[in-house]
Amino acid sequence: MFDLKTIEWMGTLETPFYYYDMQLLKKTLDIYTTELNRYNYHAHYAFQANANDRILELIKSYGFGADCVSGNEVSLALKSGFDSSKIVYAGVGKSDKEIITALEGGIFSFNCESIPEIEVINEIAARLGIVASVSLRINPDIDAHTHKYITTGKSQNKFGISYWMFDQVIDTLKKCNNVEFAGLHFHVGSQITDYNVFDMLAIKVNEIVSSFEDKGMRVLNINLGGGLGIDYSDPDANPIPDFASYFSIIDKKLKRDQEQIIHFEPGRAIIAQCGSLISRVLYVKVGKGRKFAILDAGMNDLIRPALYQASHKVQNLTSNGRAMRYDVVGPICESSDSFGKNILLPTTKRGDIMAIRSAGAYGQVMSMKYNQKDLAPEYYSG
Repeated sequence: MFDLKTIEWMGTLETPFYYYDMQLLKKTLDIYTTELNRYNYHAHYAFQANANDRILELIKSYGFGADCVSGNEVSLALKSGFDSSKIVYAGVGKSDKEIITALEGGIFSFNCESIPEIEVINEIAARLGIVASVSLRINPDIDAHTHKYITTGKSQNKFGISYWMFDQVIDTLKKCNNVEFAGLHFHVGSQITDYNVFDMLAIKVNEIVSSFEDKGMRVLNINLGGGLGIDYSDPDANPIPDFASYFSIIDKKLKRDQEQIIHFEPGRAIIAQCGSLISRVLYVKVGKGRKFAILDAGMNDLIRPALYQASHKVQNLTSNGRAMRYDVVGPICESSDSFGKNILLPTTKRGDIMAIRSAGAYGQVMSMKYNQKDLAPEYYSG
């Protein structure tokens, strides 16, 4: 991913910063849309993964809609020129202000997660003289076999509407004059690498769609969310997920008629591998039985390792010395500020340029000014 010219250029810049390989992003989008169009599916890019202007502009050019989880994301999608008829809005805690923003923006659908939410949307829509399009986010009680913080489809999670609520939610929809039922939405988690999860999801979706239609609720839109994982351990060997297998599983297992439209909400799978956090080594410190490579980037720049115990590949771009083991840590005043322990790297010294890979998703967008650190800027190739 990094040629000598790029590394030399990086050495002239103040660190830390985010670096995005736009050629890889274009290639990923080409492959994704080819497979998506093979089955006439529809995609809404998940803004929460990365919302940089230049990245959004490129993704929009491929015809993607927007998957939003806040009123500000809805506003950004509209401001960025995404078609309002392709914007979906999920989240368990939509405020009245956020609902008004989405209603006035004319979005395609609210992905509703509770009966009280449907009632509030109906009330606000009535005040505005609008009929709101709503889909029901269903909790299918499927274990995504991923980290507990990013599993969203089990019965004990806060997300979605559970089986025992189906009759009540249908009654609510029938009583609400200012909402129109658009379909069903499913999202069981993130960073899913076990494709059997998607197989199980498709089968479960078939059962739930059939149940709703048996109760007189025509399901025209089926949204399967996102969640497809990436290879964090070897991003150069696997820079693009196996979209062909992913969509093939859905096509083989999911039942749909000619009128039904299938939607997806990709985020990480599109953007993660094209981004890296670039940092410098401040010090190499010898501890008891270990060496610490202390970087100028920290958990304020990339919180995933501290929050999710996530593992990102760490590379020393400017050394070809003898391989040694290091704990790679940041400058933040927290013991959790670590990018990995016992990492094999070429002999590392002060000033070396380091790359923390697969940081294009849930990296810069989650950064913060903790310890009053500056936010890392971004640079792009291509």
